[in-house]
Amino acid sequence: MAAFLAQSQEYMSFRSTVSQRKIVVDNPDQAWVLYDAGPREVKCPLVFLHPVCGTAECFFKQMLTLSSQGYRVISVEYPVLWTVDEWCESFLKLINYLGLDKIHLFGASLGGFLAQKFAEKTSKNPRVASIFLCNSFADTSAFKQTKSAKTFWTMPAFLLRRQVLLNLPTDNLEPQVARSIDFMVDRMDSLSRGQLASRLTLNCLDSYVEPQKLKDVYITVMDVFDESALSQLVKEELYKCYPDAKRAHLKDGGNFPYLSRSTEVDLHLQIHLRVFHGTRFCAIAPSMIDEEELKAIKGEPM
Repeated sequence: MAAFLAQSQEYMSFRSTVSQRKIVVDNPDQAWVLYDAGPREVKCPLVFLHPVCGTAECFFKQMLTLSSQGYRVISVEYPVLWTVDEWCESFLKLINYLGLDKIHLFGASLGGFLAQKFAEKTSKNPRVASIFLCNSFADTSAFKQTKSAKTFWTMPAFLLRRQVLLNLPTDNLEPQVARSIDFMVDRMDSLSRGQLASRLTLNCLDSYVEPQKLKDVYITVMDVFDESALSQLVKEELYKCYPDAKRAHLKDGGNFPYLSRSTEVDLHLQIHLRVFHGTRFCAIAPSMIDEEELKAIKGEPM
């Protein structure tokens, strides 16, 4: 039976109005899957990066809401790539292929880690204007699986899925949180063994972010106060990396608040992106920005 969210009118609207694209930048067998919504003249869009169990569809709520308000939003799904360096090189080729300038990145869990690593790898020729981190981390040692990471490629699919499911709560879940988990598990079931193994490898292979290389990147860190896969210690370590970052806290929402608390997440995202209104790195069509709002952002008299 399909997950509740996959049968919703909102999801059906997304699938019928936003076309899926597949783009090959390296190996013909390694295609990036993406959805691109909003005004194409915007060259500094918001790009969504999913967690281990996600697909490009898991941000469908943000895609619909933000694109309707004039933002250009892109959600990507990774091909099978086994190292962070390979991922960063391939992602750079993708944004070059799309003709993008600097970009804004929303990264959830693994997606957030990859967003930080991409900003770090391109720090000498910056391609990242800002990062919005959702339930993310800065050091893969947090998962205590760095020694076994190189064996994921040998594991059968059912064992790989079990690795992910073990980190998801199952008891006493609020309905919207339960539905978000059901949707993500449903998406995970569509992944090949290679896709899941490569993502778990990226998630656990010994690697950490060098935050000093992200000193010029505008960052917001968002966490939930209820149960999630990340411990409080991991969250605090991320805060230490970016002491000047903006904070966005949600009372609850679980591992996937962009599905379970989408309205609140969308609001925090708009606040994050509003800093760039009226600049070269604006993610929204200029015609959609109110003049009074722009004056307020720039500190000009109303």
